[in-house]
Amino acid sequence: MGIVDVRWPGWGGDAGLVVLTLVPPLLSQPYADPSGPAWVALTAYEAVAAVVLVLRRRLPATALVVGAGALVAALVAAAAQNAKLSPLAFLPLAVLLYNLGSRCPRWTRALMAAAGSAALFAAGIWVNRATAASPGLRGGVDVLAVLAPLPLAWAMGFAARTRQTLLAAAEQRAADASRARAMEAEHVARRERERIAREMHDVVAHSLTLLVMHAEILRSHGAELPGWARPQVDALAAAGRQSSGDLRGLLRMLRDPADATALLPTPGFGELDALLDSHRAAGGTVEVRKADTLESLPGPVQLAGYRVLQEALVNARRHAPGAPVRLTLDHGPTQLRCEVVNDRGTRRATAGAGVGHGLTGMRERVGALGGEFTAGPTGDGGFRVLVTMPLEVFGG
Repeated sequence: MGIVDVRWPGWGGDAGLVVLTLVPPLLSQPYADPSGPAWVALTAYEAVAAVVLVLRRRLPATALVVGAGALVAALVAAAAQNAKLSPLAFLPLAVLLYNLGSRCPRWTRALMAAAGSAALFAAGIWVNRATAASPGLRGGVDVLAVLAPLPLAWAMGFAARTRQTLLAAAEQRAADASRARAMEAEHVARRERERIAREMHDVVAHSLTLLVMHAEILRSHGAELPGWARPQVDALAAAGRQSSGDLRGLLRMLRDPADATALLPTPGFGELDALLDSHRAAGGTVEVRKADTLESLPGPVQLAGYRVLQEALVNARRHAPGAPVRLTLDHGPTQLRCEVVNDRGTRRATAGAGVGHGLTGMRERVGALGGEFTAGPTGDGGFRVLVTMPLEVFGG
């Protein structure tokens, strides 16, 4: 469910404020003085008040001074004609004072606007006492009684602006704290990656180095080895060297993900023949059916397909040694199809071979490219891996 924004647009808020501020004096004027001069003075004053209320955001100090001047002129003019305005005529002035407190950050400008308004009222009272048609309309304590609470409107506006400033500062502090936590988490993750890299180097790299070294020693005594053993030793040394290179690239990426460039070229279908040769050298048999244009496919698809085939061939050697493998690689204009099927093994599988993450890794690789992965036993005791990956995502 979406969140509905119930805030009014700017013009809607201004219209509502003008109505709520100017209608009450009009409704109460008949009870204060229904005479024509009173209505004329009130109408002229409210016309000016409507304009300054709309402009109050841009010119808070000017709006207050103009509004106060219009109110003083209306009161003096009405009193000169023996007319009286409703006490609610002071309502727009309260709104303008609140606006001054909430939108005028400069103290000097706010004080000058307040002092100017007070001077206008003082001059208005003096003129009113000289021109009022009736002693009861000369003003004085009654006007001061109405004006006395109005500074509270300014204080409320100032409090609102202070609260907004504090909220903005709190949001900024929260954003800064969030960035600091993110940086700290990244720092912790970097330290963890470095620790993992060190552990992998200590546990794996030295063992691989020893493996390659022993394989090279065996190769140096190739004349003393049986004929069937020499290709196996060569394949063992080549696999060890390749694994060492891959491990160095992985350690480099773990230490610094920004420097994730592999030390060896990214494998693809161009290296498929070498992969099949290594499978045969390890004692496996494979029958291949493939398209001639595989190397023109997008790089991410080639990498994922290569890794899937690599893992599938390794699994076939581990779990079904001696079994023939049938590999099919084909693609159309929209997708690549990879299928690896092995029969039942002719020899017993190595106990505890693998840790069970190969199929999961293949499924994650294919899923990351929007493809589909299925794997499972066949009816004759073999195993089948089928992968389809889209090409249109990469412009293939």
